[in-house]
Amino acid sequence: MAKPTIERAPALATGNLDSRAFEQYMLTHGITDADGRYLHWHKLKWRLEPRKDAQAIWQVIKLQRLSQSQQLELLGQDVKRFTFCVPHSMEAKLYQITQLTNGPARTMGGETASKGVQTQFLVASLIMEEAITSAQLEGAATTRVVAKHMLECGRDPQNEDERMILNNYLLLKHAEQKCSDNLSIDLILDFHRIATQSTTENNVTPGELRAANDIFVQDKSGEIAYQPPSYEQLPARLAALCQFANSNHSGSHNTVFIHPVIKAIILHFMMGYEHPFRDGNGRTARALFYWFMLKSGYALFKYISISKLLKNDPKEYGLSYMYTETDENDLTYFIDYQLDIILQAIDELKTYLNRRTEEFKQVLELLESSVLATKLNFQQKDIIKKAIKSPGRLFTVAEISSDYGISKNTARNYLNVLSQYKLLIESKDKKTALFIVPNDLKRRLGL
Repeated sequence: MAKPTIERAPALATGNLDSRAFEQYMLTHGITDADGRYLHWHKLKWRLEPRKDAQAIWQVIKLQRLSQSQQLELLGQDVKRFTFCVPHSMEAKLYQITQLTNGPARTMGGETASKGVQTQFLVASLIMEEAITSAQLEGAATTRVVAKHMLECGRDPQNEDERMILNNYLLLKHAEQKCSDNLSIDLILDFHRIATQSTTENNVTPGELRAANDIFVQDKSGEIAYQPPSYEQLPARLAALCQFANSNHSGSHNTVFIHPVIKAIILHFMMGYEHPFRDGNGRTARALFYWFMLKSGYALFKYISISKLLKNDPKEYGLSYMYTETDENDLTYFIDYQLDIILQAIDELKTYLNRRTEEFKQVLELLESSVLATKLNFQQKDIIKKAIKSPGRLFTVAEISSDYGISKNTARNYLNVLSQYKLLIESKDKKTALFIVPNDLKRRLGL
């Protein structure tokens, strides 16, 4: 294996540390820096003063980290257990996440949303957003607009990139459906099968573990940055991962407590670490994260896209893995990074909901002066909101059914009513019914 680009952190060896220096550094250095950051030796060594004592100071920091760490049954390739700790800065992030996601999505969209805008109408497209960006993170080149239109209209994918996006969408829906099940190797294989069906990248076989050791992770220079465990170990290692996922970590009845968000992040990491498939490991890992978050009662996470943010900063995503691997399997680096990603994703959801709420409010204000104000239901008004912004746009029954979580018959009825009021123009072809937005829609509304 080529030398990692991240310098390996010195292991704990306090035997030669001067007792006075030890006491002094214990008073001045904790497990995080003054800003609450849990820094790897690779970054921290340049910030330690005096610089000549950096190694000694690191030993004191490392000792404190280990004293506060929690060991897992999960093993690295070096047969050393994975550990993590929860400094105060991470406790604060966990509290924020719990507070921000405690309730339905509509309550995040402001007063108007909590009173009138139904959750599913506002956030249906966000599941598509995660499916798209998760695939783009893995290399899919299809644009977001084209991909979303494919999912909304229900058309068949036209190439492998679009197939990957459709698979991701189906994968997230499947993870939601299976969130009451225990984790098993069969379920992991099921996730992977859905993620990679009808794709050919890296000669992947959907739903089957790799049967060779020719898979590795490269760094930017093309060097081997990480070689996953031998394929021969995978059944036993995945069985251990399933046992970890299914174990009671609630802290009750004298059990160990692991915060559900941390546990979901650990599952995400371990799937990437084990790298059990020839391709699709990242997509399967993120599906596993969502599966456990939903299983743990964090229902809002079906609408939170982490892949978009991981895609925007793939370097830090990769480094968070490397920091763990080069510091004696300390998972805290990866967990802390993912908590930041989750908080950013929640902020983006709040921004999205506020924007959609304001847009809907503006349409309601416009419709108040129309004779149709009391004749259209919420869904139909939301369709009109989209229509006003895009003259000439096409709506399909499948799209409306998907957007609002309603049956196709109900969706067709909603569109037919709008067509009867001449707010949409129905144009039937041999395959599907299309409803076109007229260019003079505002005039037809009497606005």
